Amino acid sequence: MTESYAAGDNEPALLEVTIGADLEATVARNPDGEALVEVATGRRWTWRAFDDAVNEVARGLMALGLGAGDRVGIWAPNCAEWTIAQFATAKAGVVLVNVNPAYRTHELAYVMNQSGMRMLIAATSFKTSDYRAMIDELRSTGDAWALERVIYLDTADWADLVAGGRDLPDEALAERMATLSPSDPINIQYTSGTTGFPKGATLSHRNILNNGYFTTETIKLTAADRLCIPVPFYHCFGMVMANLGCTTHGATMVIPAPAFDPALTLQAVQDERCTVLYGVPTMFIAEQALPGFGDYDLSSLRSGIMAGSICPVEVMRRCVEEMHMSEVSIAYGMTETSPVSCQTRVEDDLERRTSTIGRAAPHVEIKIVDPVTDRTVPRGEPGEFCTRGYSVMLGYWDDPERTAEAIDDDGWMRTGDLAVMREDGYCNIVGRIKDMVIRGGENIYPREIEEFLYTHPDIEDVQVVGVPDPKYGEELCAWIRLRAGAAPIDADAVRAFSTGRLASYKIPRYVLVVDEFPMTITGKIRKIEMRARSTELLGL
Repeated sequence: MTESYAAGDNEPALLEVTIGADLEATVARNPDGEALVEVATGRRWTWRAFDDAVNEVARGLMALGLGAGDRVGIWAPNCAEWTIAQFATAKAGVVLVNVNPAYRTHELAYVMNQSGMRMLIAATSFKTSDYRAMIDELRSTGDAWALERVIYLDTADWADLVAGGRDLPDEALAERMATLSPSDPINIQYTSGTTGFPKGATLSHRNILNNGYFTTETIKLTAADRLCIPVPFYHCFGMVMANLGCTTHGATMVIPAPAFDPALTLQAVQDERCTVLYGVPTMFIAEQALPGFGDYDLSSLRSGIMAGSICPVEVMRRCVEEMHMSEVSIAYGMTETSPVSCQTRVEDDLERRTSTIGRAAPHVEIKIVDPVTDRTVPRGEPGEFCTRGYSVMLGYWDDPERTAEAIDDDGWMRTGDLAVMREDGYCNIVGRIKDMVIRGGENIYPREIEEFLYTHPDIEDVQVVGVPDPKYGEELCAWIRLRAGAAPIDADAVRAFSTGRLASYKIPRYVLVVDEFPMTITGKIRKIEMRARSTELLGL
């Protein structure tokens, strides 16, 4: 019986350089190629101009007295300055702290102080968030004790930052870069904690540069490609898989809007002739649900990556068949692993690319273990997904205890995800350990039921959670979003649709028809909140 263990390819070799050195190599190869396009403002940069902008900001940071290892936060929606700051901090050896644009004062104060953030680069406001007012509040109450300076992007502050570095010679930045190592920490990303405060996953040049490189190498990205990036930069999907994926290959980064908008995304694909499109499943669902979806010219697309949460099979099929993304890939991972551990390949058949999360990424080991005994389970049996390799984070910032809980003495990262490895080495995520529903002693994996209910002609999206039950311990509740114009649906209709096709214990007892699901800003479904709200709404 084959164990659930696999290792990715060892070729090509890992990149053993810093992010700044890799960017300069790309600039040298194609200085006049287009590096970055910001659709909202019409601004464009060649690789040479982009690198010049990065160097100016890097020297500006140094002129303000920021040293290698100091922490600088960025709190803003997607914009060109976000990308420039990402590479400027990397060149200066400054650790960039990604701040979720949806944070409010309590969360902001925590990440500022826990990271020891000396400076914050921020928008003045976005949507309903008045960033300046929140920062002023924290500074006035002394709750931002480490913060020395704020640079507001949409004021003269940014120009002053650039101007401040002009007296610093190029040699000063070159000397700083020469002191940096690929193993240095360069990025802190706070994972959205389900209990307690979020944890600061600390990532090195080596971690994220290689993950960006191999994730896009797997979809055969080249300098001829143009990648549309509607996913947020503050998350690994945007800054690693997109930005670093592009810079390692010389592909063009296209920012369609400050935040995800399905129409603006497809318009950018059409107008910029993008060849690659990223998104979490909810983004692709929203794009495919647009009334004028079929009117956009998406013929330039060839590939993309869908990640961030479980990818519905039917949504993936529409990407291939209706969005021209014949080489689309599913990627799986987590912030703590830079993020990608598994990915489907361009040459995979449709079945593998629509029903699995792929196989082990290059230079990465994976295994599925019994969550209680840590024994590696046979292929075909569910267990906890674990991964090891260059991609595993350095640790949680200033939190050795929680680091030791997540990474064992042999370097294996425990993900908390329940997975099954097939005989061919491809994997499926069947849920979170905490999401698994135990009904009357039967282990139920919500994803199986969700995938089945996606085949109902009137259901556009569905999520299944467990709710308390005095007899069985837990019962199933399905949250359903209906397609436009669909007839009403209730629990009886779902039961009728499922009877004879699902085992009776897998048929949801409760159905809630909703307009939207509670989600994080990255599009991940907040099932903990759904369980709590279900229990309340159903009076359980």
